[in-house]
Amino acid sequence: MSIPIEVPGLDTIIPELDQGKLIVVESGADAAKSFFVRRLTLTAARSGWPVTFVTSRDRDELLAQLAVERGAISVPEAPIRIQERDALEGLEEFGQDGGLVAIDSFSFLTLELSADVLAHSLRGLRTTCRRRGTAAVLATDRGMFEPRSEAIAIHLADGFLQFHGREGPEGLVRFLRVPKWMDGKFVDRNIYYDFDGKRIAIDLRNRIL
Repeated sequence: MSIPIEVPGLDTIIPELDQGKLIVVESGADAAKSFFVRRLTLTAARSGWPVTFVTSRDRDELLAQLAVERGAISVPEAPIRIQERDALEGLEEFGQDGGLVAIDSFSFLTLELSADVLAHSLRGLRTTCRRRGTAAVLATDRGMFEPRSEAIAIHLADGFLQFHGREGPEGLVRFLRVPKWMDGKFVDRNIYYDFDGKRIAIDLRNRIL
C-alpha cells in the first residue's frame, strides 16, 4: 500500500509514499511545506489509513485547515488523531499502529534532543515503520537543527524533499528539490511551483535561476 502524492506534476517525479518508509520535508518560512504534509494526511485518511498528526500549533486551528482543504468530497475516512506537543523526548510511541505518522514541527519539537539521542530515536522509528508498515513524514524548518542533527535526519530518511524560495527579477521564485528519494534516485534540478494557499501548482519547464 502507498499514499499517492496528489500534486499534479510532482506526482510524475515522486508518485507515492510507500508504507514502511520515512521522509523528511524541509523548508524555510514557506507555508507550502505544511500544506503538503496536510495533503498527505488527508489522502492517507481517505485511503483508510489511520493517521497520527503531531503539531506544536493549535489543534482547533489545524482541524479548521483540514476541514477547508478536505473540500466537499464525501468519502469514508480513517480517523486523524491530533496531538499537540511542546516537545518530544523520543519517537518510541509513534508508528506502532501502522498508517501514517505526520510530525509537522519535527525540528522544533526535538530541539532539546542531542544528536545521539535523535539518531537513536530516528533509527527506532525507521525500524517500527518497516515492521508495522507505517509511513512517516517529518517536517523540518531550515536552519533550526544543529548541523550534525540535520545530517542525521537526512541520512536516516528514505526520502528528502526541500521547498525553496528566492527573490528573482520578477519577485519571489518558489522551487522544490528532491536530493534523495526512496527508490535510490535523486532529482538534480529545480522543480518550480506556485502556491496560493489552496493548491501547489507545479511548473516543469526548465529555467535559469
